[in-house]
Amino acid sequence: MSTTRRTMSCTPEDVFGVLSDGWTYVNWVVGAARVREVDDHFPAPGSKIHHSVGAWPLLISDNTEVEYVDAPHELRLRVRAWPTGEGRVTIKVQPTDEGCEVVMDEVAVSGPAGVVPQPLLDLVLHPRNIETLRRLAFLAERAAARP
Repeated sequence: MSTTRRTMSCTPEDVFGVLSDGWTYVNWVVGAARVREVDDHFPAPGSKIHHSVGAWPLLISDNTEVEYVDAPHELRLRVRAWPTGEGRVTIKVQPTDEGCEVVMDEVAVSGPAGVVPQPLLDLVLHPRNIETLRRLAFLAERAAARP
């Protein structure tokens, strides 16, 4: 499992404000190219973000499904990007004296990525998730700064 952490200068509610808006997915998830549709009841369990990953013209259209939510503390997603496979991303948010700490765990669960040894996957996932959490922080901290 690849684990990435970031302290943010905002509340867990500010972070979940971003996470709960499926249309912002492409603004903070590295590799997401576009959102095609977001289920009306997102982020309820079973709801989906229909997205594309990659770079034009090599786009893969798939979806991300909410497996579990405990707002504003945890969101667990099943991410799909076939033919590479599926993964599980868990985002946990806890308040701190400075704002909050966000911990993102990601693991491949099926498909070709699921057979790659985790240390090799971490070489790709961890740097990508550092940037993902940096982008999430920009959005959440900006929202927190608005009156």
